[in-house]
Amino acid sequence: MLTFENVALTQGAFTLSVEDDALPFGRVCVVGPSGCGKSTLLSAIAGFVPVGQGRILWEGRDISGVDPAARPVSMVFQDNNLFPHLSIAQNVALAVEPRLAISAATQRRVDDVLARVGLDGFGARKPAALSGGQQSRAALARVLLADRPVVLLDEPFAALGPGLRHEMLELVKDVLKGKLVMMVTHDPSDAQRFGGSTILIDAGHAARAQDTAAMFADPPEVLKTYLGQ
Repeated sequence: MLTFENVALTQGAFTLSVEDDALPFGRVCVVGPSGCGKSTLLSAIAGFVPVGQGRILWEGRDISGVDPAARPVSMVFQDNNLFPHLSIAQNVALAVEPRLAISAATQRRVDDVLARVGLDGFGARKPAALSGGQQSRAALARVLLADRPVVLLDEPFAALGPGLRHEMLELVKDVLKGKLVMMVTHDPSDAQRFGGSTILIDAGHAARAQDTAAMFADPPEVLKTYLGQ
């Protein structure tokens, strides 16, 4: 369980306060207008933005000052963060072999996760040889290989068309079962399709997570304004 206790995040003149909350394993969307702090929240959980006040805990342990590499967190960014000079197999293997000393056992694991995301036989290709959707699948494969309990998705499918984006959301729901998956999105339909719960951020404040279906069925005024209702 991921817990926020009296958390405030400050970047320059911007401060984001986070309501005390406890997020169990499952799916959580983070929505709100541009510049409201959605990516800041995920980056703080991952360790890339310092916690100015309060604590972020995982299973009761304070991880606020823990190095990003030592946190129980994997993160996928909008550009998928694939290295263009490496093969897809090498990009995926970086999750467990940062020096790329890939053993036969690791290669088998890489081949397995690539197959799980629909990229069987693509390991030798470079990222430029893959479509946007295939690159997103490769980024998911790396998350699967890392096998950390918290997965943060910072609009990784924003550049994809609606059909492919929905396909990727279904794939995430399937292959990342049993983890806490937090996804930033600007698209309300993505949040509704993703299900689970939703954190609404507005005016420097991140509210407690609420059931997504219930929130969109009876949206608060802040969400109505965001949706243009």
